[in-house]
Amino acid sequence: MKRIFTKIFGGYILLTFVLISLILGLSYQTIRSYYIETQAENLSRLNSSLQSTIRPQLKDRTKEQIDQFVKEIGSEISTRITVIASDGKVIADSEEDPTVMENHGKRPEIMEAFQDHKGKSLRYSTTVKSEMLYVAKPVKLDGEVVAVLRVSIFLREIETLTKNLVFNIVQVVLIVALLTMVGVYLFSRSISYPIKSLAMAARRVAAGDFDVKVRLRNKDEIKDLASSFNYMTAEIKNLFNEISMKKDELNSIISSLRDGLVVIDSDGVIMLVNDGFRTIAKSKKNDSFEGKHYSDVINNKGFRKVVKQVNKKKQWVTRELQLGSSYFFASANWIDSKEEIVIILYDVSEHKKLELIKRDFVTNVSHELRTPLTAIKGFIETLEFEIDEDNRRYIEIIQRHTNRLINIVEDLLQLSNLENASDAIEISEVDLENIFVNIHRIFEDRFKKKKLEFRWTLQDGFFKIPGDPFKMEQVFINLVDNALKYTDEGGIYIDCSAVDGEMTINVYDTGLGIPKEQHDRIFERFFVVDKSRSRKLGGTGLGLSIVKHIVLLHGGNIDIDRKYKNGTGFIITLPLNKNQMIQPGN
Repeated sequence: MKRIFTKIFGGYILLTFVLISLILGLSYQTIRSYYIETQAENLSRLNSSLQSTIRPQLKDRTKEQIDQFVKEIGSEISTRITVIASDGKVIADSEEDPTVMENHGKRPEIMEAFQDHKGKSLRYSTTVKSEMLYVAKPVKLDGEVVAVLRVSIFLREIETLTKNLVFNIVQVVLIVALLTMVGVYLFSRSISYPIKSLAMAARRVAAGDFDVKVRLRNKDEIKDLASSFNYMTAEIKNLFNEISMKKDELNSIISSLRDGLVVIDSDGVIMLVNDGFRTIAKSKKNDSFEGKHYSDVINNKGFRKVVKQVNKKKQWVTRELQLGSSYFFASANWIDSKEEIVIILYDVSEHKKLELIKRDFVTNVSHELRTPLTAIKGFIETLEFEIDEDNRRYIEIIQRHTNRLINIVEDLLQLSNLENASDAIEISEVDLENIFVNIHRIFEDRFKKKKLEFRWTLQDGFFKIPGDPFKMEQVFINLVDNALKYTDEGGIYIDCSAVDGEMTINVYDTGLGIPKEQHDRIFERFFVVDKSRSRKLGGTGLGLSIVKHIVLLHGGNIDIDRKYKNGTGFIITLPLNKNQMIQPGN
């Protein structure tokens, strides 16, 4: 890489030599042309002076006498003189024997002179073997051109004079060039040195030395640049120290987290882990996970699905996982700025144990309650025909509450079975249209009684999905049953569409709706929006919990449509690929 000094200095030197070459070339040509023109004028005047001397010679003397006369004059004035007759033959020449000279009638200067003009020519003479400058003029006798007088000089005399002058010019130019080189050298140093100092300081800053300062004597823009660089370095040092403190603080916070934290890029490569994650992965403290693919560290279907969902949807995803004998709640979020995924694993094993204990308790109690409740119901039905009319209403109250208790027990048992990981779903083909037709038949009387509309729409080619037909039918029975309880006018509508390998099913009604503050609790056990109406209609508060567990067993998701304002809406998403139907905890 060329240094800036070399570029500036070399550039100026090159420019200087180019200019010197142009100056010398132009000077030489100009001086040479000037001298030639000057000599041509001198020869023209000399020719005019010799006219009066040559004219009588042509009139009275012989060729030999004229030649002798010309040679004498030519020797005295150091100029070649030639007299050419009208037929082009040389009469006399001060340098050569005219008898052996070739005809000059075709020479350009001679031809112009015979046309009564002054002839001038600069060319090589074959007679004297040298380049010469010729000036020819006509010699007239009685008004007629009888001959041409030509005077000439050797060009080497002009060349010698020109070269001497050019030599003097070259000397001056070389002195100027030398002084210019010294000036250019000092100028290049004045620019390159501060820039070199700034470059060296920048490299030291890049290496982490933020205490470097650039001090220059210049009083120009480079001095301002150096001052700005020093200020920038001080600011970078402050920012670096602040970032280092925050990084140390963040690392301390991450390390102190008992929950597992892992950062994965979009290709699944681990970028960062904390000690909590190392513990979960059952690795040694010094094991390095950075740079490995997450599947090489945790090979778990549920974990892989979390990563794939976040990569696909670019949004927050949560899921319960079972890693070995422990249970974790995975919370994963997408970071747009770095295209990375942050996953936090919360250990919910204790909570899961309590949940299992509670579920076992509910299951055992439900089984224990089922027998006495069935016996009570049988005795009530027997008493119903034996008691008088005055006491019948008490029997009806007992019977209604007994039936409600039996429904609660049945729902609890069903929910416990769904929550049991060993209760796998039986995957086959689910015909959604067939399910909706059956639901319409089941609730046909209630639809007619309330004058409600029940309508469903299916996307062409996507009305059959993989799943458990019996459990999927139970999902829509519970949803439609709830909607019928709280809808008095309008209708219930189901819309199905397939997008990106998922079936999206929207279930809407035009009923009372659910208050916004209760949206997050609707899937809790025994939670009911309107308790008084629920008791009146015989609701157990377990229907939506059962629905959610069935959907989760199918690898799908269900949530309330928080944007729907005309009643209550639910959005169900189910995978169209049966391989995605994994049970919670796996």
